[in-house]
Amino acid sequence: MDTDIIFKLAGIGILVAIINQLLIKSGRDEQAMLVVIAGLVVAMVMMIDQISMLFNTIKSAFGF
Repeated sequence: MDTDIIFKLAGIGILVAIINQLLIKSGRDEQAMLVVIAGLVVAMVMMIDQISMLFNTIKSAFGF
C-alpha cells in the first residue's frame, strides 16, 4: 500500500473534522452530519482499489 493514499485519507479526515466542528459550533448540525457522510463516501471511493486488491488476495490465498 502506497503511503500517498494514507496521507490523502488523513488530510480528508482532518479537513472533515475541522469543518464538522465549525458547523456544530454555528448551530448547523444537519450540515455537519452531511459533511461527515460526504467525507466518508470520498474516503471509501478512494479505497475501492485497495479493498478490491485485498479481496483478490484473500480469494487467492484460500483458492477460490
